[in-house]
Amino acid sequence: MLKISNINSFYGEVQVLKDVSLQVEQGEIVTIIGANAAGKSTLLSCVSRTLKSFDGQVEFNGTRIEKMKPDKIVDMGLVQCPEGRLLFPGLTVKENLELGAFSKRSRASKKERLEFVYSILPRLKERERQLAGSLSGGEAQMCAIGRGLMANPVLLMLDEPSLGLAPIVVQEIMGLIRNIRDEGTTILLVEQNVRQSLKLADRAYVLENGRIIMEGQGRELLNSEEVKKAYLGI
Repeated sequence: MLKISNINSFYGEVQVLKDVSLQVEQGEIVTIIGANAAGKSTLLSCVSRTLKSFDGQVEFNGTRIEKMKPDKIVDMGLVQCPEGRLLFPGLTVKENLELGAFSKRSRASKKERLEFVYSILPRLKERERQLAGSLSGGEAQMCAIGRGLMANPVLLMLDEPSLGLAPIVVQEIMGLIRNIRDEGTTILLVEQNVRQSLKLADRAYVLENGRIIMEGQGRELLNSEEVKKAYLGI
């Protein structure tokens, strides 16, 4: 479904991504793990074209997209849920969700998408008239994911969805991600919570200093001595 080939990215003279290649198949949860500043978020931004200064190839469902505009990529069903949630705090939960259905692909079915989001995130239905700025951290993350789902994604890229959340809420978010995949949306997940994300993932890649240094099944990497030592403190 998604094929990334030989991506190199720079911030000024500093090279952030170095010949990165990976792929995501339909129906998978694929996780990219790595330390802070390893280049994980930069890679997602290259795919969604919110970052334009990179070279290499990105193919989505057989179409090259590395030179497309971001809105055209969203229209194809490739949607990024950004790190930090980036909700509009002065708008209600419902208004934030509806902003996710701006693309041609999702605009016509906005009502149906909203009903779908509420069906898998019933807490948002309860909070639909509440200002987004008053939500708890976990609720805000659910709202951000729900807004991404409003765009009717075929593949949803999630950037650090567990960031800053209490462990019990992290479990809830990870369960939500599994449910979204089970409902038919493929997931590319960037996470610093190595243990939880590897438990969840079908396959995973380890990104270190801008390079892919390991790949394999999620459980396989979770049991890797190298991963345990570098990321789990074992």
